[in-house]
Amino acid sequence: MEEITEGVNNLNVNDSHKKNRIQVSNTKKPLFFYVNLAKRYMQQHNEVELSALGMAIATVVTIAEILKNNGLAVEKKIMTSTVDMKDESRGRPIQKAKIEILLGKTENFDELMAAAAEERYAADAEEQN
Repeated sequence: MEEITEGVNNLNVNDSHKKNRIQVSNTKKPLFFYVNLAKRYMQQHNEVELSALGMAIATVVTIAEILKNNGLAVEKKIMTSTVDMKDESRGRPIQKAKIEILLGKTENFDELMAAAAEERYAADAEEQN
């Protein structure tokens, strides 16, 4: 019984359950859904990991570049790999490209987010008048 307990204690948690990971699809949600979600994750966790397979890789790179160009994020790590998957139509194994980009908050992230929230508040107040 002790060996089982020791094995469970040494078990690594699967990466797919990370609280700050966003798995991006280029068919399910619009681009700015992911940009805004990444901002929220950075507010909560100080960093966000964007992950994608195949054709969605370009979407992940675009999201990362938008966040970087707006002064909200810095690249911490970029990992590429291939993943073995089963081809749905043919039933044979295929390899898909995978990318993971770890972004961290910039020093002035909180200031920029506060300024953006203030702008939205002012615009909403102006609309109501």
